[in-house]
Amino acid sequence: MHTTEWRRRFAEEVREERPDLASLCLLVGAEADPALGQAGMDAAEIELDRLAGLLPFGLRGPRSWVAALAGLLGDRCGFHGTPGDYQRLESSLLPEVLRRRRGLPILLSVVWMEVARRAGAPVYGVALPGHFVVGFGDPEERVLADPFAGGRALTGADAELLVAGATGERLHPSMLVPADPLEIVLRILNNIRAWASVRPERSDVALWAVELSLLLPAHPARLRYEHAQLLVQRGDFLTGAAEMDAYAEVVAPVEPTVAETVRHRARAARAMLN
Repeated sequence: MHTTEWRRRFAEEVREERPDLASLCLLVGAEADPALGQAGMDAAEIELDRLAGLLPFGLRGPRSWVAALAGLLGDRCGFHGTPGDYQRLESSLLPEVLRRRRGLPILLSVVWMEVARRAGAPVYGVALPGHFVVGFGDPEERVLADPFAGGRALTGADAELLVAGATGERLHPSMLVPADPLEIVLRILNNIRAWASVRPERSDVALWAVELSLLLPAHPARLRYEHAQLLVQRGDFLTGAAEMDAYAEVVAPVEPTVAETVRHRARAARAMLN
């Protein structure tokens, strides 16, 4: 299936009343690996269903769900992360995380959430700064687990330490609010863009990650400028310059100096053709 079909399906899914997190993550995987195809996406869904079927019946209470998922996914199946996983693009792609059983905290959390949801658990994602985790039950109870650590149950003090280690700041209650699917997908795409940004030879990855991000109903306006820069970097000078001018028009009323700098770069991009 051509990449334009994946983009069409992604754009449709993000505008659903209740976007499906697994579907969106699998469409990101299909964008990264055209060989995945519908068969590969179906296989990933089947694996999530299979894992959910291995959980015991009759679980009660959020702590019972944490223990059961840690026993299945962390202990039996070996889902966890290592520092080296931050250096691999595969760590941000759900089909690869299911295959390798390794990934970034947010992708391992997606596995936990999708397996738990299929089994009927009251599960949600928690976008702590620098380290994504999962929560169970009433968010006010703060029953949290860290899939990157194999499902280690987190106390309030543990969450404080994670935030302090990532930002140097104290944990704020707003950091524990359940993350919605589109926030999770944008964060995944941000991770992919960060991976590609230090690898200039992979500007192709940065480009599709930005273009998927721009399909989200809510996204940072500056992504339009980043998209324009990538187009210029990849030799599409006229399209990139046109996008820079469009971005300059948007920011001019509030940041005229920034707008003039962007217009100057648009002129420089057009001059590359002379």
